[in-house]
Amino acid sequence: MLKGYLKKLSILRKFLFINFIFFIFIGSFTIIYIKNVEPNLIKKKSINHTNIIDNTIDNIKRLNIRFIEDDIKNFLFSTRFIFQNLDRVIFFDNKLNLIGDTDTLDLDPRSFSTIIDNIEFEILNEQKIETDKEKKINLKNDKLFSLKEIINIYQNSKDYGKPYTFTQKNFDQFQLTTIKNVILSEKNVGFLVIVQNANDIKAAIDERKTFVIRTVIVVGFVILIFSFVLNRYFLKPIQNLVSYTKTIKNKSSEKISIENLKNRNDELGLLSNSLDDMTNELQKRIFHAENFSTDLVHEIRNPLTSLKSASEILQDTNNTEQRTKLLNILSHDVQRIERLITDYSQMLKDEATLSTERMKKIDIQPIIQSVVEDYNNIYNTKRGIKISYENDGNKEFFINGIENRIEQITANLLDNSISFINDNKNIYVKVYKNPDKKIIFEIIDEGQGFKEKDTEKIFKRFYSNRPENFGEHSGLGLNIVKNLVDLHEGSIKAKNRDNKAGAIITITFPEI
Repeated sequence: MLKGYLKKLSILRKFLFINFIFFIFIGSFTIIYIKNVEPNLIKKKSINHTNIIDNTIDNIKRLNIRFIEDDIKNFLFSTRFIFQNLDRVIFFDNKLNLIGDTDTLDLDPRSFSTIIDNIEFEILNEQKIETDKEKKINLKNDKLFSLKEIINIYQNSKDYGKPYTFTQKNFDQFQLTTIKNVILSEKNVGFLVIVQNANDIKAAIDERKTFVIRTVIVVGFVILIFSFVLNRYFLKPIQNLVSYTKTIKNKSSEKISIENLKNRNDELGLLSNSLDDMTNELQKRIFHAENFSTDLVHEIRNPLTSLKSASEILQDTNNTEQRTKLLNILSHDVQRIERLITDYSQMLKDEATLSTERMKKIDIQPIIQSVVEDYNNIYNTKRGIKISYENDGNKEFFINGIENRIEQITANLLDNSISFINDNKNIYVKVYKNPDKKIIFEIIDEGQGFKEKDTEKIFKRFYSNRPENFGEHSGLGLNIVKNLVDLHEGSIKAKNRDNKAGAIITITFPEI
């Protein structure tokens, strides 16, 4: 369900949603951590209190101290170093009368005298109860208890006989109270209470809370800034590109400019330029395909019209010579249509294949020489046409190209030359390097040459200046050659031979 929900969100909302989930996770973890910090810190101090209480009781037993005022007074004065790191240690007898308090260690020893004992301890008891009421010791039932009430609760609890720590807080103080009953000679003689100011725990917890809050604010601020940057400089341009592609797809009249994106020097700029180039190339191909289809229909319509006229005349004539001539026309037109469809189909296949083929470093000399040898074997025997190959002495002619396309270029040019020359003539194929180190590939024949002053026309689709056996050709051969030469970043030119019959077609390839 969550996955389906995320799929519907934009990138920005996905980013914010994921960060929100992350925030909840980290926040929950932080709350758990902070809640566990306080018990752990309290536990450490509680263990220290317990150790001191146990040591104190052991000393009382070892020294045979009676749990009465005078003995406890002397014990406190003699062992005050034990309690130097604690705020206050208090001794109560079984009747919860105060019999010792470390707060009196700095008083005159006479403060423990018999004369003022009862008054002093009564005052201390009253002060202690009032202090406890003010500090509001919080137990599990949220009721407020005095120190004596805490001792009573401790006596009736399951923890009686073991040290137990109570906590009390107010707005500016955090205090720990650890209590344990004292057993001497297997009899409970009173209680030992340690009270310690634990503001360091409060400060540590407050410090962590402050750190967490500041971190949350900083991280939230950073996420907001990052979200703004992400949306402003990345997501909006991507949305612009999406709108641009939808406009093209829907052939909408709305114009969306991506020129500002194309000027960027980052990956989005490269993507915008690639997308624009791809779109322009696609539009060119669409335009090319539409024009090609129109030209093909026109080319097929001509032989179809001829076929229709010849077939109608053939039905009405009994002249043998005329019938033979009409049948020849019908045969030529059928061949022409068949050749057009075959070449057109092959051209579409070639275009599809070109999209998957990759350029690589190739030596064109063995490729061209192999095609020449194959054609020479066929047409020298069949028509006495001799095709010769020569180069300028260089052993290698490397270009960045596609091997089977070089073969196709050579074959198409030889087919074109053979269709224009008579039997027992020569065709010369040359490969050499010009002074600019460019590779030149020439085919020279002894045919009719070109009648056109502008020889660029012969490279157009369905060019109509053909020999008598035009049914064997579609008029696409030289156009295919021109496209393949352009693919190899080369150039092609045609001209008549100087003072001799025949034509020269020259292809120039850039050398690697």
